[in-house]
Amino acid sequence: MEETRIFCENDKDYHKVPIGTHLQELSDQWCRTVTDEKTGDSLPVIAALVDHTLKELEFPVMMPHKVEFIGYNHPDGRRTYIRSLCFVLQHTIRDLYPDKTLFIEYSLPSGLYCEIKETCCDTDNIMPVHFLTDEELDRIKERMQEIVAADLHFHKVKMTAGEAGKLFSENNQPDKAELLDSLGKFNYSVYFLGGDADTFYGPLVPSTGYLKIFDIVGFNNGFCLQFPEEGKTGKVTPMKRQSKLAATLQEYSDWCAITGVKGVGTLNKTISEGNAVQLINLAEALHERKYADIADKIYEKRDRARIIMIAGPSSSGKTSSSKRLAIQCKVLGMNPKVIELDNYFVDREKTPKDENGEYDFESLHAMDLDLLNTQLNDLLAGKTVEMPRFNFKEGKSYFDGNLMHLDENDILIMEGIHALNPEMTSAVDNSRIFRVYASALTSLSLDENNNISTSDNRLLRRIVRDNRVRGVTPEDTIMRWHSVRRGENRNIFPFQENADAAFNSALIFELPLLKYYAEPLLRRIAPNSPAFTEAVRLLKFLDYIIALSPNEIAAIPPTSIMREFIGGQML
Repeated sequence: MEETRIFCENDKDYHKVPIGTHLQELSDQWCRTVTDEKTGDSLPVIAALVDHTLKELEFPVMMPHKVEFIGYNHPDGRRTYIRSLCFVLQHTIRDLYPDKTLFIEYSLPSGLYCEIKETCCDTDNIMPVHFLTDEELDRIKERMQEIVAADLHFHKVKMTAGEAGKLFSENNQPDKAELLDSLGKFNYSVYFLGGDADTFYGPLVPSTGYLKIFDIVGFNNGFCLQFPEEGKTGKVTPMKRQSKLAATLQEYSDWCAITGVKGVGTLNKTISEGNAVQLINLAEALHERKYADIADKIYEKRDRARIIMIAGPSSSGKTSSSKRLAIQCKVLGMNPKVIELDNYFVDREKTPKDENGEYDFESLHAMDLDLLNTQLNDLLAGKTVEMPRFNFKEGKSYFDGNLMHLDENDILIMEGIHALNPEMTSAVDNSRIFRVYASALTSLSLDENNNISTSDNRLLRRIVRDNRVRGVTPEDTIMRWHSVRRGENRNIFPFQENADAAFNSALIFELPLLKYYAEPLLRRIAPNSPAFTEAVRLLKFLDYIIALSPNEIAAIPPTSIMREFIGGQML
């Protein structure tokens, strides 16, 4: 029997194996578990990276490779687990509700928000939601546990486009059928669990027995599918009922309904039929209406709340949002003045340090909170204050005679990662502050059972902007993203419910736009790069989306939030 040579990253050794051996067999021989470096827990292997490309354990090795077996502690292992769990949920819903359809709508801090909808539409072509009782939720969870205990195998089958489209149309998954039809490919990989089929842009675990940790919790009109907490794989992520966030995501879904875009399949069709410019104009008009709505709320409270604080995660469009909100406030007779929070950093030697002994510039206490609170109170009291400056090269704060005073119609606009944290302005009367949360919270889905990550949306924005403005390579942006996300989880997301208003900067046309710019950048990342795995994943995701043309991109107005990322902004 012919053999090939495999280098196993886990044991740092070379192995000769028969050609055609599945990764599952190799894992059983060399590496049944991986160790979580943070917790020390031993986790089962659920997938593998073959030459930095994610593969399921059924993948046969036919030539020399470098293989790394991964578990839930790896980002791609986590995504593999979640995809597989979603398929178990779909299988369950088809079993219990054969005349209804599962929709996995969007990400929540505690899991994935899902709804079960009636197959037949009402007079407005809307599929009514099936409202679940507590007993029904318990039965869904119980049935999922039965499927997990049965340890059923996931099978991948290659099907022609016609076969796959016919299958999903018959299975009451028109969005999936429309998506596949819009791509114009000859064949697709379709996964089966029992008699149910689905498609995913990534592999699954070998069998349902791997998926023991999950929960189902009622939320809004549907429920939240929960999975293991990152870093604490023995339990699910604690449930956080963030109603304002959920309302913002639902608003985006409503916007999609207004534009007639149900999913990426419909979006692709809209672009293919030459209607992209009309979609761009409608989406931008919806954005402008939202800015005006927030400005109206600020105006209503202007006699009391004269400080406007704006926060949001990386690449959420905070800078553009601040400028466009300021313009809407001017329309109402208010005069916005900007306070740059970066000028309130403490001197470098006073900056807190993180667990690695490095300066933690994202810490709340990297800012001179006493000075900030004193000056805000003085401004609100009608006093004139000298604003600080910060020399980033020298790491020193200084004053240069820059004076500020609030006149009758003046309001302050402040943008920063801690702007929603009440501790930042603990000495200021909270009624004097109006807080705005900005983020790119897309609830657009690939199809009924594959939602789009809001984090991926922002990462694509950042890849494009960093390369254009800061000269940062896509590889470096990808490698820094985990640290960026960790800072957001610590400093931004816990406080988003403190906002008086939320602005969703996501635009229905932005993924086709970002594909035009991001795809060539991602293709430059070399196969031996540590960022290659993530680049391949993002490229596979973008492969489901039809890009805008240069002429269609030219129709995006200079005031659009997307101009902050692709260039051509005039604000």
